[in-house]
Amino acid sequence: MCPFDYHYGAATFNRKADLEATTLYVVGGLYGNRPALDAVELMASLERASLIFNGDFHWFDRNGAIFSQVDWRVRRHHALRGNVETELGRVHDLGAGCGCAYPPEVTQQTVNRSNAILRDLRHTAERRGGQAALADLPMTLVVKVGRLRVGVVHGDCESLAGWRFSAAVLDRAETPIWLEQVRRQSRIDVFASSHTCLPVMRSFALQSGPLVVANNGAAGLPNFARTTYGIVTRIGTRPSRRRPLHQVKLHGAYIEAIRLDYDYLHWHKEFLSQWPSGSEAWLSYWERIVDGPNYSPTQAYPELERHSGFVDGASEIPLISDIRITRVP
Repeated sequence: MCPFDYHYGAATFNRKADLEATTLYVVGGLYGNRPALDAVELMASLERASLIFNGDFHWFDRNGAIFSQVDWRVRRHHALRGNVETELGRVHDLGAGCGCAYPPEVTQQTVNRSNAILRDLRHTAERRGGQAALADLPMTLVVKVGRLRVGVVHGDCESLAGWRFSAAVLDRAETPIWLEQVRRQSRIDVFASSHTCLPVMRSFALQSGPLVVANNGAAGLPNFARTTYGIVTRIGTRPSRRRPLHQVKLHGAYIEAIRLDYDYLHWHKEFLSQWPSGSEAWLSYWERIVDGPNYSPTQAYPELERHSGFVDGASEIPLISDIRITRVP
């Protein structure tokens, strides 16, 4: 169960934009991966883009020096707190564990290991200080990119650790009915999220107007089987010079899933230096770190099934320039 203070509701986005950007990178699920942080800061600097780290930028960084460096570097940009930062920032433990609010199909063993990782990381955060600053981070941001109103969240449009922006939920027949209510309450054109740790992008043509949900999955972990790169969401008034994994054009702006290539061999060494073989994080994540999850690009972006040029997560695909129609019954 999510703690009560994880909830906010769609109407919270019906406000003036917190910031404006020509190009925005949304970086969810960095998980303390410094090589991925190097890569995304360089990528953003090349086009003077704004960076938002939308939660869980800490996770594997239990080494105090690494934790402090990740924290300092992320804070030079815009940041939201995810469930990890929220639980690290609590003065009194509410018993929420890692705050992941996993769906029922996740085993209790996995939940227990995540809670153990959080306990270790809390000790690091307590030693390094800065817990109050983590607690003060916002849960949501509204960003104006061109004509788009973008709602940036960690989980979904109702909860910090919500799972309703997962592929499984977005593809349910009843989801457009719920999203119609969400769009009317929020006036948001694009929601950018990450909490589910697997990427998905879906477009809906609703009665109140089009809506895109762009979930980057994880910047600091592989997202597809037999790959080594992370993914970030890029939203800009011009398309990326990099060929995206997937692209939707809406109101003259581009919403893109961009692969984040980082020095994965260096990352493997840094991970193992903190979480050696047999440790809680190694048991839960090492297989994904080296081989990727059992998930495919066509699950994340079903339109790719119509294009034969997509091979092993590479970007040999036509750009998708028109929103896919998903009408409310």
